[in-house]
Amino acid sequence: MLHFTKYSLQLLINHPEKGRRSYRQIFLSTVSKTSLNNNCSEIVSANTGFSISIYNVTSRNIYLRWSKFSGAFSYRITATPRNTVGHSLLAHFSDVPVIGILTSLTPNTVHTVKVEAIDKNGIILAEAQTKQLTAPEIPVIDQAYSKLSNSITVEWAAVPGATSYLLTAQDGESSIETIVINSPGTVTGLKANTLYKITIRSINAGGRSLPSPSKKAKTVLAAPVLSVSSPSYDSIVVSWGAVYMAVGFSVSIMRSDGLGSMMKENTTHTSLVFTSLDPGTLYTIKAHAWNINGIPGDDFTLNQITSPHAPSDVQVAFDSGTLRAIVSWIPTEGTLNYSVTASSGASKLNCSTSSTSCPLSSLQCGSEYSVYVVASNGAGSSKPTDAVSLKTVPCAPGSITIEEDNPGKLSVSWSNVDLGDYYVVFVKSDDGLEVHCNTSHTQCHFQSDCGFTYFISVFAYNKAGQSPLGDIFNYTTSPCCPSDFYPVFVSSDTVEIVWSPVRGAEIEIRGTNTSCVSKYVATAPCSPEIKNISQDDLSIISVHWQANNDDAIYTVTARGEVGLWHCTSSGNSCSITGLPCGSVFSISAVAITTAGQSLPSYNVPLETAPCCPNDLTVTQVMQSITNISWSFGAGAKTYITILESPKGPAKCHTLQNHCLLGCITCGTNYTVSLKVISETGLASDCTYQDYSSSACCPSGVKLYRLGNNGIRIYWHASAGLISTDLYGSKGNFTCTPPSGLSYCDVTEIPCGDVYTVVVSPVPEKGSKLPFCPKKIYSVTCSGSSVGMVIYRGKRSAE
Repeated sequence: MLHFTKYSLQLLINHPEKGRRSYRQIFLSTVSKTSLNNNCSEIVSANTGFSISIYNVTSRNIYLRWSKFSGAFSYRITATPRNTVGHSLLAHFSDVPVIGILTSLTPNTVHTVKVEAIDKNGIILAEAQTKQLTAPEIPVIDQAYSKLSNSITVEWAAVPGATSYLLTAQDGESSIETIVINSPGTVTGLKANTLYKITIRSINAGGRSLPSPSKKAKTVLAAPVLSVSSPSYDSIVVSWGAVYMAVGFSVSIMRSDGLGSMMKENTTHTSLVFTSLDPGTLYTIKAHAWNINGIPGDDFTLNQITSPHAPSDVQVAFDSGTLRAIVSWIPTEGTLNYSVTASSGASKLNCSTSSTSCPLSSLQCGSEYSVYVVASNGAGSSKPTDAVSLKTVPCAPGSITIEEDNPGKLSVSWSNVDLGDYYVVFVKSDDGLEVHCNTSHTQCHFQSDCGFTYFISVFAYNKAGQSPLGDIFNYTTSPCCPSDFYPVFVSSDTVEIVWSPVRGAEIEIRGTNTSCVSKYVATAPCSPEIKNISQDDLSIISVHWQANNDDAIYTVTARGEVGLWHCTSSGNSCSITGLPCGSVFSISAVAITTAGQSLPSYNVPLETAPCCPNDLTVTQVMQSITNISWSFGAGAKTYITILESPKGPAKCHTLQNHCLLGCITCGTNYTVSLKVISETGLASDCTYQDYSSSACCPSGVKLYRLGNNGIRIYWHASAGLISTDLYGSKGNFTCTPPSGLSYCDVTEIPCGDVYTVVVSPVPEKGSKLPFCPKKIYSVTCSGSSVGMVIYRGKRSAE
């Protein structure tokens, strides 16, 4: 059966074309407005391409559309229930509309829907079909009510086949929907104290039913938003803002642990104060508003703890050694933290803890503090406890002065200090002995000994204990007087005093002890002044000084590296003998009387002449050259050697201990002398044994052939004994002629050799002279006999 409105049927009857167009517009508009889940299925004929689609389904209606088929004059639609007893519904449409509505169907039933395209002769050209389940029956609302300001609860009877339900709440401005499974169902997200129109639809897999008849329900008042505080340990203040349309409020309070009874108050105001509560206890506060009809609104629940009670039995224990105190108390219920404050004038100290004691550090000495404790939790703080007085130890006394009024008496004084009841002075000497004085005054007296160092400290005391350690003073008494002292050494300007050591004299911190007994001594003579020193001999000096003392004996000392030499006189000069040569001395003089000995005079340096060498040797190295050598003389720097004869002197000046002298005449007697000179120019003349130079070497030496195998050696006559020598490769030959002859013969000499010939005088003592000239001759052979003798030259002595 086709479902049309009255207006749409009239259009189809009177104006078929216009009616078809108008009906299509009405249908599409209806489909658009009623479609909830856009459930649309389309079935296409496999052979013709003809199709049918479902746009929307309600409990008794199916909205469908089909495709236009070429040659079709009309369309026939059939809906047949499946698996249930019922009649098929049939509807005819012209070829103009392609949409239609099947009505009066059975709710919650599967229908077979078929569309057939028919030509003007009634012949079926094509068909398409589908299966569709109708929505469940429309539910009926039993009641709708509000218990919360943002929701309305709906109750209804269950509808067969419904798998869920759509609840709708409309207030004229907005619409809120929610899907629920069964009754009762609640729509949330609503506005407080607002009238809503409530409808419900049933839903299954096929679609949704039409809305149920509506019912009106109003949401309850909103809950007041509470603000709570605990101004004191036994009260809680509750306040809130105004609630729209509320005429009164109900507020209740009870302990959160369930103990005790609940208190409830109704009021038209926006605040309440609950008193007589337990301190430090958590309370639960609940409040709601009601409207003019007495209907209560939402509840608002809040927890609030009361402020703690002030702690009790506050105790203060002072630790004088560290200037700190421990504050303790009995804990109170519900306290999270305790704060301790100690104030003294502008000074404040604080400590905080969750336990039942707290240390106060860095207290000031000599101060009185007011100490109180405050308990606190999340609600606030308790009142402070009654103040407890805390007196600290006094400060260390200042302005300490130490005086030694008289020898053996020390006086210690100081300034008065706040909170000091009495004072103790400790005096410890450097030998470890300690004494003390206990007084309520500001001065103490002590016995003292000379030469001691005393370490002094002053403490103040009260009931809290001992003051901190102040400055430690040290005081050294005057040194003791020596019991025995006497002069042991006296000079012209110095008296050396010897005494037994006494305590304190090594420091001299306190100055001089003027109480010691004086003694008188005579000074020693003044130092002499040496005027000059004369050298009377190489080993004798005379020292002269100015005698400026009465009854003095003078001693002169010559001090050198080799020893000391003295001479003594009561006059103004004396002589020192036996001084060694080549030495340096320091000459000083002292004067001696019965009072003592003077300081020595200024030293005067003295140098003796250098020493002559102990030995001197003269050696002739050439006929005209002599080598002279000697040992070093003490104090000598340079040497001059002299060989002197009637023919003249030969000299040599040297730093060494030897010298070569040339131009020596052979066979001559010489006087040998040596002059030694010091670095400062002092000289000593040294004379030694005379020296004679060697005899002269013969001159004019020649060789002649003598017979067959002999050689004669000839020279100019020379005094003394002569020795001749021939040296060759075939043999060496020597001959000594009788005294007075000037030749010598060598027989049986081999020919054919080169000979070196030396003719030298022979000293009476010693060996032959080695420095006479040598001549070279070549002796040839004539057959087996000596041939020619040829001169080849000469050479110097080796």
